[in-house]
Amino acid sequence: MPIEVEQVSYVYQPGSPLAWTALDDVSLRIEAGSCWGIIGATGSGKSTLIQHFNGLLKPTRGRVRVDGVDLAQRGVDLRKVRSNVGLVFQYAEQQLFAETVFDDIAFGPRNLGVPAGDLPQRVGEAAHLVGLDPDVLTRSPFSLSGGQARRVALAGVLAMRPHTLVLDEPTAGLDPEGRHTLLQLIHRLHRQAKLTVILVSHSMDDVAEIAEQVLVMDKGRIAMQGTPRELFLRAQELEALGLGVPAAARLTGLLRDRGWNLPPAVTLDEAVDGILAALKGGRGRV
Repeated sequence: MPIEVEQVSYVYQPGSPLAWTALDDVSLRIEAGSCWGIIGATGSGKSTLIQHFNGLLKPTRGRVRVDGVDLAQRGVDLRKVRSNVGLVFQYAEQQLFAETVFDDIAFGPRNLGVPAGDLPQRVGEAAHLVGLDPDVLTRSPFSLSGGQARRVALAGVLAMRPHTLVLDEPTAGLDPEGRHTLLQLIHRLHRQAKLTVILVSHSMDDVAEIAEQVLVMDKGRIAMQGTPRELFLRAQELEALGLGVPAAARLTGLLRDRGWNLPPAVTLDEAVDGILAALKGGRGRV
């Protein structure tokens, strides 16, 4: 189920003195089964872009197609589109409202018309995918930790069985352990459940860890695109856009400046492997 964005522009409050262009002639194609990271400074258009992927916003100009279907076409079932392209907002746990975790996870499928008798299976599958114990389902979502609550919000989207999962700053506000756990979960969903994953993040480390392709937004336009390795080794260009590079790239860059013979690295594992190899071969300095 590819997502195609063709020359899309989007203007907030058009025709008013407060009109401003959030997207300006954006084109891209996201293939089914791929994993993308979208980065950019605040106000670069990231969140506006992803809200076009399931029809929450409609382009001022241009087209968005999901699996070949133009979302602006008359008669398109947007409810079906939004079940196939699931969007998890930043701090999604703040949108939990039901008396029990079960009811919160069941909310989306129930609204899609899933029969009541099928809801336990849907909810159970989604809870299992995100690593929630069955006994959590009877608890109030407001009694959970931040990490658990975020997994409940994610399970509510997964219960609709989407083909594409779009996440807006999924690790925001989590401690390091919670961040690591959630990223591992997202990576597993991509690999094992074959989901297309689109991750919007201010964390270069998060994007470097799981993305296969990275899109860099700047002032509503695509500034750069490529693999994490291709982009994160262009530190000066990213800094000019108000962005940084992953900690692993900064560390190995500093060590290389001090005479270490290290290959470029963008993930922690790559940095560790390179440093250990340099020390073992006597090519590093201590």
